[in-house]
Amino acid sequence: MSQRSVLITGGSSGIGRATALRLAGQGHRVAVTFRTSQPPDGVLAVKCDVTDPASLEAAFKEVEAAQGPVEVLVCSAGTTADQLLLRMTPDLLDHVLSTNLVAPILAARLAARKMILKRFGRIIVVGSVVGMRGEAGQVNYAASKAGLIGAVRSMSRELGNRGITVNVVSPGLTDTDMLQSTIGPEKAAQMAAELPIPRVGTPDEVAAAIAFLASDDAAYITGAILPIDGGAGMGH
Repeated sequence: MSQRSVLITGGSSGIGRATALRLAGQGHRVAVTFRTSQPPDGVLAVKCDVTDPASLEAAFKEVEAAQGPVEVLVCSAGTTADQLLLRMTPDLLDHVLSTNLVAPILAARLAARKMILKRFGRIIVVGSVVGMRGEAGQVNYAASKAGLIGAVRSMSRELGNRGITVNVVSPGLTDTDMLQSTIGPEKAAQMAAELPIPRVGTPDEVAAAIAFLASDDAAYITGAILPIDGGAGMGH
């Protein structure tokens, strides 16, 4: 396995943190962006607001200076602002779309500039089963995650002939701070009981899928949606 320069947005908590620890453990040079949560030890921590294009570009420059151009980009930074459609304000819509959809596209654009020159790259974005099946009270979140699928498949068509793959991992119920704050453990357990695999997933399970897509073994996979959801997204 080749050791790569990795950047993970939102790498200080949840799925991003688990991915950072896994890839660093495999010998990669790993950097993570963060805002408030404490990043894990053993990685390069870069403070960044992914919704600010200037902050995002500065983060890429800092990473490149420290560990070389980004060869593996994992877009894990995400947010929710749940509300029923009739109460959904423009601010709630803009906040979620800016973080979950626009920021990954801008990050991929920055990464692709150097990946094209090297004729190698892995871009992996963290989607959600909600982006395919929808959820009441999550019009903004579902739209952002559904939009990622179209963006990723378009990017994969543009970049595939340069040795760059672009894929989506699609988690379902996953034991993160976001799940606990939006749904809560009791409701999450009730929802999980209805799944073919009746439990909540772990960040490590999603990180394992991301690590595979980042590896040399995944060189012929692009434009794919890889579900890690206990069967929640079957049929979508």
